[in-house]
Amino acid sequence: MAKVELNLSLNRVEGDLEIAVELEDGVVSQARTVGTLYRGFEQIMLGRAPRDGLVITPRVCGICGTAHLYSAVLALEQAWQLPVPANAVRIRNLCLIAEGIQNDLRQTFLFFTPDFCNPRYSDRPWFAELMDAFEPFRGSVYRQTLALSRKAVEIVAQFGGQWPHSSYMLPGGVTTPPDLRRIIACRAVLDEIQRWYEQTVIGAGLDDWLALDSADAYFSWLETPAHAASALGLLSRSARGLGLQRMAAGTPHMLSYGAWCDPEQPQDRLVPGGFFDGDSGQIAPLDQQMINEHVRHSWFKPYPGGLHPSNGETIPDFQPNSDRYTWAKAPRYGDRAVQTGPLAELLIGGDALIESLHALEGGNAWLRQFARVRRIAYELICARRMLDELSVDFSQPHIFNPGKSAEVDGEGFGLIMAARGALGHWVKIKDGAIARYQIVTPTAWNASPRDSNGLPGHWEQSLVGVAVQDPEDPIEIGHIIRSHDPCLVCTVHMLDTGKKRHFAP
Repeated sequence: MAKVELNLSLNRVEGDLEIAVELEDGVVSQARTVGTLYRGFEQIMLGRAPRDGLVITPRVCGICGTAHLYSAVLALEQAWQLPVPANAVRIRNLCLIAEGIQNDLRQTFLFFTPDFCNPRYSDRPWFAELMDAFEPFRGSVYRQTLALSRKAVEIVAQFGGQWPHSSYMLPGGVTTPPDLRRIIACRAVLDEIQRWYEQTVIGAGLDDWLALDSADAYFSWLETPAHAASALGLLSRSARGLGLQRMAAGTPHMLSYGAWCDPEQPQDRLVPGGFFDGDSGQIAPLDQQMINEHVRHSWFKPYPGGLHPSNGETIPDFQPNSDRYTWAKAPRYGDRAVQTGPLAELLIGGDALIESLHALEGGNAWLRQFARVRRIAYELICARRMLDELSVDFSQPHIFNPGKSAEVDGEGFGLIMAARGALGHWVKIKDGAIARYQIVTPTAWNASPRDSNGLPGHWEQSLVGVAVQDPEDPIEIGHIIRSHDPCLVCTVHMLDTGKKRHFAP
């Protein structure tokens, strides 16, 4: 039996991510996800004024700064029991959606599809067509995505003044009210993106696209010339031709915090969240008390079992040459490893097409990417709803500015669905300063290491059983990891950083 060990490095915003896999006769038998860079935002926050988090935490990520800001402000508002005007919630949602649209477009057509331009696939019937669309810096869809994704974040700049790393959300509201000029400017951006999405990405109008409610309906639709020639049609044909619908199921359990706060009832979500039990197929209401983090295989000061983030510790303790192998913790929902992202969001949120495809083929690399493109339609619709509601009465308040006396000691948490999935911030305030701060990101859920019970995380489970045709060019691993939208910068590459080969009889 031939055994090969590969160490593969992935660039990302938070630092380098290494994927270590062991191949036996060309099939992944074991995988580890290794976070190689410690940043320590939770330590940076300690002892600071509570509002400092609104400036510091948006810098956790260069792509999801709006999402981190939203989670941070929700945590403070819960700790201080602050009301928020409906228009402030609408502006927050609108900006979060804009950030989500730009990410979903870029991740799909700048990060995921270029892997299909690998020369290995040059004999495939779709290869020439795919190169015309997705070849980096040359393909038509690639270049159009660069332009349109830049347009999307202009919406954030209308209310936040800049993107990324904006700080326009404050406890009790936002800094900038809506007005006619901003509404018109945002509508113009959405109009341009929607036209391109309909004409180029899906080859149909939004209503027809969202009316698809079954796997059979979609596969019939995939045979129609308009959709087959669209960017999503081309992606689906090539990905399914490579068998990605049969790869990388990973853990069957999924988590969503629910998308977009309800302006009238901010504690509720416009798209419901919850926990999808992959064993029973049932969806249970979200219970954030079930969330806990393990460090048994992480380079942090040890503690037994898992800790809820409100009691969490993030104390670095680098232990090389041990069975600890990453700077990432292992979040769990109860004792379950879960996956999160657009697939979890739409499955738990009740999208009929995603439910049907999942029931037919289960979770897989193609469906995760497909769900991300599907979500853009919901983002466009919800963004228009927010603008319509903002336009009703510009005189409504955009902030209930609390007095200093409202900034009391206490605890709070903020849970939202960022572009990559479930994002949570937990804060404890004591003697007027931050005494504890914990952040659990979507990639922490998906890329978690083994926990105290030895249970691998979702990515690690996803990779086991995958056949790698060429260890010198393990493109299959790239397809799987990129289908989860890991936190990567725009210069996404997978680099072979060294490999060990062991041959056994």
